[in-house]
Amino acid sequence: MRRYREPVDPVIAQQLAARSADLLTAWHPGSAEQRALRDEYLAFIEHHGPDAVRKPAGPEHLTASCFLFTEDRAHVLLTLHRKAGRWLQLGGHYEPADADPAEAALREALEEGGVPGATLVGLADLDRHELVGAFGACRVHWDLGFLATVPAASAPVISDESDDVRWFRIDELADAAPDVARRLAPILA
Repeated sequence: MRRYREPVDPVIAQQLAARSADLLTAWHPGSAEQRALRDEYLAFIEHHGPDAVRKPAGPEHLTASCFLFTEDRAHVLLTLHRKAGRWLQLGGHYEPADADPAEAALREALEEGGVPGATLVGLADLDRHELVGAFGACRVHWDLGFLATVPAASAPVISDESDDVRWFRIDELADAAPDVARRLAPILA
């Protein structure tokens, strides 16, 4: 089982927090709801500093996820998350080797989905959500959702964090993964 590696080094954690704030400041969301949420994220980072990116620093922290699509955006790769017990996009916590949130999202996509060669499109949405189930001390994730593509629906690899990983057609999401469908609706519109 792959163990989470927390950015304990205060310099690394401060850099990741600063790069997260820079990314959010430069991002221009398409809706008033996402703009308001972006401002809440920036306030959270300003208030918590490097602890905003550190899982053990408190029950709330930033995470990075990846909506991995085929280039035609007809399919998205999802994981049946072991702790959540539902289909979700690929993602997780920041780690010391991550230079920024986008790199964390792409790393998580490769680790959890096993599909190499993803091309980052950019930050797509923000989603702050409370956690249920077996998440331990984690209570709230402040997720930065990135969009990335791969040339074709390559065969995914199931990680130790998932019960399954598979490609879904976009028209299947409302039934199979309603939370993902909700997040993707404005992105795909």
